[in-house]
Amino acid sequence: MPLTPGHFTSRTLRQAPWGPAVARILAAAIAAVEPGAAVEAAIQRRGSRLAIAGREYDLDQVRRVFLVAVGKASAPMAQAAAQILGSRLSGGVVITKDAYSESPLPSLLRLLQAGHPLPDERSVQAAQQVTALLEEAQPGDLLLALISGGGSALLAAPASGIHLQDLQALTAALLACGADIHAINTLRKHLDQLKGGGLARQAAPAQVAALILSDVVGDSLEVIASGLTAPDPSTFSDALQILRRYGLLELTPPAILARLRAGERGELPETPKPGDPLFAQVHNAIIASNRQAAQAALGQAQAEGFQGLLLTTCLQGEARQAGRALAALLQQASAGRAPLSRPLCLLAGGETTVTLRGSGLGGRNQELALGAVSELAGLPNLALLTLATDGGDGPTDAAGAAVTGETLARAQQLGLDPTAYLARNDAYHFFAALDDLLKPGPTHTNVNDLTFLFAF
Repeated sequence: MPLTPGHFTSRTLRQAPWGPAVARILAAAIAAVEPGAAVEAAIQRRGSRLAIAGREYDLDQVRRVFLVAVGKASAPMAQAAAQILGSRLSGGVVITKDAYSESPLPSLLRLLQAGHPLPDERSVQAAQQVTALLEEAQPGDLLLALISGGGSALLAAPASGIHLQDLQALTAALLACGADIHAINTLRKHLDQLKGGGLARQAAPAQVAALILSDVVGDSLEVIASGLTAPDPSTFSDALQILRRYGLLELTPPAILARLRAGERGELPETPKPGDPLFAQVHNAIIASNRQAAQAALGQAQAEGFQGLLLTTCLQGEARQAGRALAALLQQASAGRAPLSRPLCLLAGGETTVTLRGSGLGGRNQELALGAVSELAGLPNLALLTLATDGGDGPTDAAGAAVTGETLARAQQLGLDPTAYLARNDAYHFFAALDDLLKPGPTHTNVNDLTFLFAF
């Protein structure tokens, strides 16, 4: 079911006169990156002619068409592709996150659910089914890969000597230390048989067409879902350097260290690199991104009467610090020094990180919002809203939160100290007490995060 403005609600949005307009802006961002529509725009079939993101295939020359879809958007992507391919689709596997599988699929597609953000036994079993499907690939076959964020955890094929528990422990340590997704996925690519171009390698000699929703800053093909179908420029040495940078060598399972060091010594084959002939048979195309969602939101903001400006789609760094920096822009608006006249909507997209210092509950979007609370205190007619475009921020049922100049005063009336909640990484319970969490539910898409800055 498509998200509507009614899915975006909190105490602030319900009570503020500008709430309905803001809800419509948020809904427009998600609608613009609806994965089924993105697939339909990317694939055209006319008789035996099949065009996939600008590359044409003659179905009269194709033996069989298989489908592998993995990620939070995989179910609606697979549904759209199956409708277009019709009887030419020979089968496939669809792997998604729990509660992200509402799209009806034809019986020839096997729908699986697996663990996220940590891989689980179901992730391993899903990878086994994908590998079994790829083993059937022959010359003349075409594999349609539909890839979206979350795929790294949902599909786990541990390299020889590596156990699932090793991957879980390392992933948890990387998430806790504030490592960005580029660093995390560099390690994943050197510990897994399907990542870092491994899926394309196993599909050979079949052709591969990959349609991809980007959930990473910069839209790097080799990072999205750990680059299942993309060449990997990173090395075993890079992976070890990341462990050193974050002080994780002593926390890394011995089997993982042994593999990375063996690879650094040249005793193990590297992931396929740019220029590898393997990729002559592979066509990768990004069909939805953070910028697309942001531009749609700005278009809706302008229709609502706001002056709009996209600040960046490369927002990174510690979430709480990003919240303070973005709040400073709203402080300028309060002082009449904003780049646009009121009412205005400034927008920042990207993906921040959280270094875990406490045992609270939250996610990077909620922590960013919490970081802005004290900075906006007492300033009238301003709002900051954060949104994980997949509908789930961290291990919570919230996508983000809403902050205004009144948030701190309301919190103090309830005995809530934002500094104390930040210290224990407990943004979820801070905003839950204020009824200012955004809970749209699973959006079935995933193009990173958006932060909205409003001055009314």
